[in-house]
Amino acid sequence: MPSSNNNSNNEHIKIGLEIHCQLTALKSKLFCPCSSDYRGKEPNSNVCPICMGLPGTLPLLNKKAVEYAIMIALALNCSIPERLVFYRKNYFYPDLPKNFQITQYNSYEQASVGSNGYLELDDGDAKRIIRIRRVQLEEDPGRLVYESISIDRANYTLVDYNRAGVALVEIVTEPDFNSPGEVRVFLNKLASILEHLGVCNTELEGAVRCDANVSFADNAKVEIKNINSFKEVERAIVFEITRQKSLLARGIKVTSETRHWDDVRRITIQSRAKEEEQDYRYFPEQDIPAVHIADKIDAIKEGLPELPDEKVSRFVREYSLPEYTARILVNNMYLAGFFEECVKHYSNAREIANWIISDLKGYIDRDKDNIVLTRVTPKHIAELVMLIDSNKISRSMAKQIMHIMVASGDMPSSIVKNMCIDGITSKDELREIVKRVIIEEQKAVKDAMINEKAFNYLLGKVMRYAKGRAEPTLVLELLKDMITNNK
Repeated sequence: MPSSNNNSNNEHIKIGLEIHCQLTALKSKLFCPCSSDYRGKEPNSNVCPICMGLPGTLPLLNKKAVEYAIMIALALNCSIPERLVFYRKNYFYPDLPKNFQITQYNSYEQASVGSNGYLELDDGDAKRIIRIRRVQLEEDPGRLVYESISIDRANYTLVDYNRAGVALVEIVTEPDFNSPGEVRVFLNKLASILEHLGVCNTELEGAVRCDANVSFADNAKVEIKNINSFKEVERAIVFEITRQKSLLARGIKVTSETRHWDDVRRITIQSRAKEEEQDYRYFPEQDIPAVHIADKIDAIKEGLPELPDEKVSRFVREYSLPEYTARILVNNMYLAGFFEECVKHYSNAREIANWIISDLKGYIDRDKDNIVLTRVTPKHIAELVMLIDSNKISRSMAKQIMHIMVASGDMPSSIVKNMCIDGITSKDELREIVKRVIIEEQKAVKDAMINEKAFNYLLGKVMRYAKGRAEPTLVLELLKDMITNNK
């Protein structure tokens, strides 16, 4: 594994993450046949005696969940053991119907799905390595609903067990992050990997949750829980860094504790003293025998889909895209697929990629109802670029067409026809307009002979007379030719 190259100049900030990813692609929970899709259901209706831990019930392991967890561990470059062992993590909390959680624990033998992995981040020109301590498969607890918008002001708490028992993969990193911004980059890349693997829909509420551990140098570690989005993770860490700095500056000791993030007031709130591993009294789950997976690993590895870094490399190699452009496309799995469909209809990959990320993506990002991509297909973008390349429309006209296309779903050629804005492609017609501008703008013509920037003024005049129907590069070519010949 590549070595981690932490920046020691960032005041010795140590940030580690515990990311919980639901395996939303599964149809049932981890140990029972209840649906894994609990969202939108009446509270406590998506439960059975097994996930409620009633006496006499036995858990039955979801084999597909094991396969998905192994896929995640492989994608994070982890070592995979020959067998998996499940443990009981004992602690009382209202959202745990059994009063324990079935999870994994590395003790005398390697028991978790994966360990000692890493994920490489792009940090400008450098590469950063974030080490992965372990990847483990466990059951999700239920959901606590507070009567007040703030946890510390609630008079009572409601418990919904619909989520209890949903398959969850916990990814624990080493404290290798030096800044909240770096955490955001990591989480975005991790989300992209999960989407490409097809195991987790990260857009679903609560599908990916994150706890953060923050400390300075050798001071105590503080865990922040109850963070509901990647953006809030960054905000929570920023606040906690500021809080700990303030304490240390005043000579106050930072104590090890668990704090909750209040996303309304944007502060962390003391919850409880931080538990140690021995407090959970781990012991092997006797109702689930060890799962031997050594003979399955190679087949799962061979069946892995193309992951984000591999896809970026292929886009650069196959389509001659700049790496920056390729990464923007690949970070959104749907956009990457949309781009490749566009290229099937028209081969100018660079131009298509530019229109997707510079124009279409803006419409998509502002589209809360997900309407844009039901109207705009790869054929729309391919045809738009084709019209530009054939000089039938200018780039400024293409932007107008894009706006109409997004609103109506009409094809670019149809919009051009209805707007009567076919581009001027005849050099003779353009030459007459250019000649008129040269006659009218003699001072600008003289300036252009000694300062090339003056051509931009003349170009604007020609485009105005042509009502935006001329291709700027062709106009500029004619301007330079005619002015040079008249010199």
